[in-house]
Amino acid sequence: MTRISLAHSPDADDAFMFFALAKNLIDTGDFEFVHTLKDIQSLNLEARDECYDVTAISWAAYPEIADRYAILSSGASIGDGYGPLVVSREPIDPSRLSDYTVAIPGLNTSAFVALKLFSPSVETITMPFDEIQEAVADGSVPAGLLIHEGQLTFRDDGLRKIIDLGAWWKETTTLPLPLGGNVIRRALGDELMREISRVLRESIEYSLSHRNEALDYAMQYGRKLDKERADRFVGMYVNELTVDYGDRGRLAVRTFLDRAGDAGLVGRIASYDFY
Repeated sequence: MTRISLAHSPDADDAFMFFALAKNLIDTGDFEFVHTLKDIQSLNLEARDECYDVTAISWAAYPEIADRYAILSSGASIGDGYGPLVVSREPIDPSRLSDYTVAIPGLNTSAFVALKLFSPSVETITMPFDEIQEAVADGSVPAGLLIHEGQLTFRDDGLRKIIDLGAWWKETTTLPLPLGGNVIRRALGDELMREISRVLRESIEYSLSHRNEALDYAMQYGRKLDKERADRFVGMYVNELTVDYGDRGRLAVRTFLDRAGDAGLVGRIASYDFY
């Protein structure tokens, strides 16, 4: 057996994607997948040291590791007309956002890069993603950038939406907003990379065709989401673009990183290799 280290975030959408692998429900051939669950900011940093054969990353972190990791054609988290939200307790004019400090989940996150593309001079403070909503609600910070399930639960804490960065991005580019994806170590070689890519795609397809079973499994990572909202959240980020980027998804990734590169927010990438 060939052991393949696989790292992803402890979130409902990632758990849904990898349900079949975690529960040994599909034929993985000669591969034994060893799972590690960590928050995305930690995975972004660990990818620099090639800690895992396959890892989820934020697209904003990819330019730093593009020479060592290729892109897997499945596993994308892409918001098609929706995405990370900037929220506050009091009304804030989106055009005046730079007058406020916004709590963000990490400098290597795609959400932060999207925020800077929207409001280049905005001031930010970094904190763990799962503390931002509460910090805004209790007045510790005037505004916060919410990722993951916070996009569905912010109103529970009396917060209001300032801007949906995925909606803004689609209005600006006509494209979905790429947030995260799965990448694979180039050192494994073309043959292994393509075989692993096939298995991961089959895992996603299995979950989509066994939705209720996979959703029940993912619920344990839903951080207080009820089943209806967990289903909605999974549907937002596990869909046809997750099975395969297609031409539209690949263009979205290139456009996002090219614009971020032009703005000096990330390094430039010479080519994009999908497996």
